[in-house]
Amino acid sequence: MQSPKPRLFSGMKPTGRIHLGNYFGALKQFVDLQDTHDTFIFVANLHALTGLPSQETLIEDTRNLVLDYLAAGLDPEKVTIFKQSDILAHASLAWVFNNFVSMQYLMRAHAFKDAEAKKSEVNVGTFDYPVLMAADILLYGTDVVPVGKDQKQHVEYARDMAGKFNNQYGEHFKLPKELILEDTGVIPGTDGQKMSKSYGNTIPLSATDEEVKKAVMSIVTDSRERNEVKDPEELVLYQIHKYFNNSPELKAQYAQGLGYGDAKKMLIDDIVTFLRPMRERRAYYENNPKLVQEILIAGAHKANDIAMKKIFDVYEAIGLTE
Repeated sequence: MQSPKPRLFSGMKPTGRIHLGNYFGALKQFVDLQDTHDTFIFVANLHALTGLPSQETLIEDTRNLVLDYLAAGLDPEKVTIFKQSDILAHASLAWVFNNFVSMQYLMRAHAFKDAEAKKSEVNVGTFDYPVLMAADILLYGTDVVPVGKDQKQHVEYARDMAGKFNNQYGEHFKLPKELILEDTGVIPGTDGQKMSKSYGNTIPLSATDEEVKKAVMSIVTDSRERNEVKDPEELVLYQIHKYFNNSPELKAQYAQGLGYGDAKKMLIDDIVTFLRPMRERRAYYENNPKLVQEILIAGAHKANDIAMKKIFDVYEAIGLTE
């Protein structure tokens, strides 16, 4: 029986170390919503295959993402945490949905357009990405999917596929809604662009003190001197700093000419302080790998029970069980 709380479903791809941009853009919201929603958070390791990672890389990135989930504050007593690859129904349902969509429809997907613009050949996994994502969402009777405004299309595609199936075979899928995270903002990277692994401008969530210091000291600044009046909102340094100290006093210090060297030292201290409890939780789980394994096994059992009932329902509706 589904929880009386609305069911929330989301996850991240294990592709390198997640960073503060990932945290403020998504992971923080997962943590904030875990008390009010029946929360399912998965490791999207099948989606990670589009980049053809090595076996060692995929194993390590998957392990680190699970640790980051737990370090950030996801409570396995409240949240179902599992690996996508442990639930065979994801791929099975994606294949079913492949037959309800056209190539022209998938060519409108943002992920495909972005990939096509960057390289001459796009693998089928990247092209088919929205279909697998729809299967991810729809398997679990999802009510809401927390997304940024630029990711709304993923949920729209899931609704479209659910609607197409329901129109042909009856009401089998709930139509999920996007939960737009209006106030997350976009934390800039050290070079002023959006913080992104592809730009190499990130501050990892699992960063050591030395890594934090090195990253902060590399943040771009202009040539204005100490005590020159500045508009804080125009400064990359402040745009990052306000995520860790959004006080009027700090903003006033920047406006009144806070020196960049002093500001960077303050930011280093603020980030280190912010990351400390996460680092402690991460160390606890790193030192208890059996516990992490038990969390994933429990999550997989719960998720698989739900997913297999849904895939059997789908197969029966289509006529694949006779």
